[in-house]
Amino acid sequence: MNDKIFTKPIKKQFEFDEEVAAVFDDMLERSVPFYKESQKITEFFALKHLSDDSILYDLGSSTASLLLNISRKLKCRATLVGLDNSEAMLKKAKIKSQALDAKLQLENADILTYEYKKADVFVSNYTLQFIRPLVREELVKKIASALNKDGVFIFSEKVISHNSKLNKDLIECYYGFKKENGYSEYEIMQKREALENVLVPYSEEENIQMAKNCGFSHCEVVFRWANFATFIAII
Repeated sequence: MNDKIFTKPIKKQFEFDEEVAAVFDDMLERSVPFYKESQKITEFFALKHLSDDSILYDLGSSTASLLLNISRKLKCRATLVGLDNSEAMLKKAKIKSQALDAKLQLENADILTYEYKKADVFVSNYTLQFIRPLVREELVKKIASALNKDGVFIFSEKVISHNSKLNKDLIECYYGFKKENGYSEYEIMQKREALENVLVPYSEEENIQMAKNCGFSHCEVVFRWANFATFIAII
């Protein structure tokens, strides 16, 4: 289903409800530059770190597209766990996983309070940016403490620049991308308003420093397009 959510006036802040879940896959394709490419990189590093009895957690797993792609390529007996607090997203994810007969563990959970088992991989696709800055670092610390030795945290985020002119240009570049994918100026502004104070991005440097502050020995960008980046953090 095509994303037409912001063709009408918004009446609330952005949330992952039934309306968003119905068009979410289309929204990702048209709103996130090189989404498939960044996901392929995420899949590559995730699969390299999985073995028999490994656990992978996908935080904010939405419609489970990433987990389904990993499941198709998995050559070992690893457990793939998707956590999301949107019942609408989980409903769609379960329909997709059942249709493909994929063995996924999908749970309605608060990723801030969830009791994680020891894992080899954590993944977070554009999820941290929706976590309030005051508790974001606590979550990353929790992820680091749950990872086994040599475990990895692969996360994608929208990023900002602290150079005001460059940041403005990055936003303009991104809006050009959205227009090329069929979004109108009105839809772009409507979504920007709906995300105000809901999505709070960090800079590339701030994300890397946060990971290091939380117990990761190394963190770097493995993919970037303008103001979208995929990071890998290593214990």
